[in-house]
Amino acid sequence: MTALSRRTRLGYALGGISSGTYGTVPGLILMPFLTDLLGVQAAIAGMIVFAPKAWDFFLNPLAGRLSDRSRNPRGRRRPFILRAGILLALAFTAMFFGPTAPPVAAALWVLAAFLASATVYAFFQVPYLAMSAEITDDYTERTRMITWRVIVFTLAILVAGAAAPALVEAFGGVAGYRVMAGTMALLILAGTFGAWWGTRSVPLTRTEQAGGRLFAQLAIVLRQADARMLIAAFVLQAIAIGMVLGGVVYVARHVLHDPSIATLAFVCFVAPAVVLTPAWSRLSRRIGKRSGFAVATVVMTIGLLGLLTARTGEAVPMLVAAAVVGVGYAGGQLFPLAMLPDLAADDAARTGVNRIGMIAGVWSGFELLGLALGPALLGLVLSLGGYAASTGNTVPQSAGAQWAIVIGVSAIPAALCLLSLAPLRRYRLDDRLRAAAA
Repeated sequence: MTALSRRTRLGYALGGISSGTYGTVPGLILMPFLTDLLGVQAAIAGMIVFAPKAWDFFLNPLAGRLSDRSRNPRGRRRPFILRAGILLALAFTAMFFGPTAPPVAAALWVLAAFLASATVYAFFQVPYLAMSAEITDDYTERTRMITWRVIVFTLAILVAGAAAPALVEAFGGVAGYRVMAGTMALLILAGTFGAWWGTRSVPLTRTEQAGGRLFAQLAIVLRQADARMLIAAFVLQAIAIGMVLGGVVYVARHVLHDPSIATLAFVCFVAPAVVLTPAWSRLSRRIGKRSGFAVATVVMTIGLLGLLTARTGEAVPMLVAAAVVGVGYAGGQLFPLAMLPDLAADDAARTGVNRIGMIAGVWSGFELLGLALGPALLGLVLSLGGYAASTGNTVPQSAGAQWAIVIGVSAIPAALCLLSLAPLRRYRLDDRLRAAAA
């Protein structure tokens, strides 16, 4: 077994600042930027948010494969993290510094810059995830390490998710989005340098070398029943969370008629994870990671159904429901991320072949696909509800559009979370690993 020092756990966790910031802000800000400032129709805006992350679905396994084959003396994954993190900050900023008219030109600029940022993010996130299976071989230690990572990741989501809409509202218009973009880029850089420096002296516990061709290795990963079941459960929940993140600004602006509620709702959603992630970690030692994931999913579903109260126009019940969602979300982040290195390390130990980056790439690709499908599905729901786009001025929305917004952040995500329990029941690796560790 390989126990990790506090410094190593913190160093690895700091990468969560970058992934939390980039993973949150586009889903929270980009659709309103397109629909409410650039005048892009909601369905098209949803597809713009979807397309770059769908591209990552295909790119991430390649990024993982390249990092698997790396022989860099400074560490197989660390050079990827540093270089890609710097480029990510630049590409993210570029999304908000393009033309603002006409809508077609503005939309194409955002799409191109978002594609660039998604490309470099693949070469940051996949090696970063793969490291979690290589720096310890202990089933329980992986949960401790991921607990630190989830806490930092959640704090990044909290800070970035609360600050991004607040900065946009404070400075207003194009200037608000550009100030926000520069601030978020600094957070991405901080996480990049923190993870790169903090893991500089960590020895690797896995020595297997990569082998075989890309598509052959990808097919092997996708044939693994446990990998398929865990990925399916996580993707369904990623779609749900993508819808909630993409819809919170719409709820605040057009249902509650108070844009500041978006920041409060986001804080209520994310803050419980900072406090309760260690509690979910302790629960996993008693009932296992799979069972803990199921419990967290049920809690999150209850909270999502509670978001239907937003249609009453009262903010307090909706904020309470958002906090319940956040309690479940804390476990919904911890458990699958702690189960991913279990999958990768078990595969390497059984086969003698290093597919850790490939597995992380498949995982990350499907996660991003889910997070991208969320806003795309939300955009479709809004269009069906008759949502009216604008070019800077707040347009009153019909009752149908308001119902579409509320259902898009509550009932539909809740149904997806319940559906995710079906594949999770068929995940068996956790039982075997718990028995081996006992």
